[in-house]
Amino acid sequence: MLDSLITSKTRIKLLTRLFLNSNAYGHLRGLQTEFGESSNAIRLELNRFEQAGLLTSHTESNRKVYSANTSHPLFPEINSLLRKNLGLDQLVEKVVEQLGRVEEVYLTGDFACGKESTTIEMLIIGENLNIQYLDNLVTKSESLIKHTIKYILVQPADYLKLAATYKKEELLLLWKRNK
Repeated sequence: MLDSLITSKTRIKLLTRLFLNSNAYGHLRGLQTEFGESSNAIRLELNRFEQAGLLTSHTESNRKVYSANTSHPLFPEINSLLRKNLGLDQLVEKVVEQLGRVEEVYLTGDFACGKESTTIEMLIIGENLNIQYLDNLVTKSESLIKHTIKYILVQPADYLKLAATYKKEELLLLWKRNK
């Protein structure tokens, strides 16, 4: 869907990489390797986004590191558009109601970092969950979205220990129970 609105594949990759998760960041050479594209194409898009105020940058060692400007007025809309493009928000919202006592759902792995992947990894925090329902849903969803779905179920009491093993850019909150 997004590729019909934005014709530059490099621009879509950068938006996904840096705007899907506000903790994500990247530098020119790393993005070049990750995307498999020329540094000039990536530099051009990074410069455009930075001039528009959509990206911020700082220097680490000899590298200029870019991240999304979360205070830009368009950040929430771009982030929402990317989430809708993936379709995860709607899926999680429908599933959580039927799953049991879910507290939070996180996207982890490559997708959480804004990288393209064939595998969607999720962390589900809750108790008394209907695992059979979840497994059936995962099987159906995988064939529809053409991605493998992996999940980890964690009791709320064990979440803090597990969360400490992730970098902050590797966890993207998808859903949280309203207390």
